[in-house]
Amino acid sequence: MSHQALPLPISQPQEFRSGFRDIIPLSFGVAIYGAAFGLLAAQQGMDAPTTGIMGGLVFAGASQIVAMERLGAGVGLTIAVIAGLALNLRVLLMTASLRSEFAGRPLWQILLGVHLTTDENWVLMHATRTAGRPAGYWFLLGGGVNLFVVWVASTAAGAAFASALPDLASLGMDFAFTAAFILLLTGLWRGRQDLSPWIISAVTAGGIALTLPVDPSWGLIAGAIAGASFAAVRHHG
Repeated sequence: MSHQALPLPISQPQEFRSGFRDIIPLSFGVAIYGAAFGLLAAQQGMDAPTTGIMGGLVFAGASQIVAMERLGAGVGLTIAVIAGLALNLRVLLMTASLRSEFAGRPLWQILLGVHLTTDENWVLMHATRTAGRPAGYWFLLGGGVNLFVVWVASTAAGAAFASALPDLASLGMDFAFTAAFILLLTGLWRGRQDLSPWIISAVTAGGIALTLPVDPSWGLIAGAIAGASFAAVRHHG
């Protein structure tokens, strides 16, 4: 009878470096939609330092892009922020699954881990474990630090270079939000288990936006809550 070999233990610095290194291929995609977000931010009057600071404090690609798009639509800051936060509800489920990684750690490490958890490094950590390699808190953190640096730098660069460009619409950059969001969605897709929550979210959001006399942001919020709630019930059911 064969037994699967347990992964050999490695030091915290080694695990951190592994997470930082292994996520490099994914960081190129983050840089692309980070730059696209920077261009969108510049269209709303944000300069490069402000855009970079926002990227560091929020560090949520989908939420930032949606919030910026909503601002561009003229819905107001409050609705834009709520829409962005609602889209990021999935992070609650992701961080809830990291209880073993956070157990026994000081509060600052838990908060840092939560802030640096993204779709990319969360999925990569589990894929690495499936492959039989050690990947825990420090692996997650290493990947998160890599993506954090890339995201902040690319968003700031996108905003900085926007001032040197002619009219963005004439270059087709008015499609930047749509293209960036499509790219981001491909990174969020984890397999067939995502199909039902995504359909529920889409139907709820679309139904409210098309049938009720409210801003489409409320449909987005309701869709995110509906999809996340379904996924949570299914996970614990």
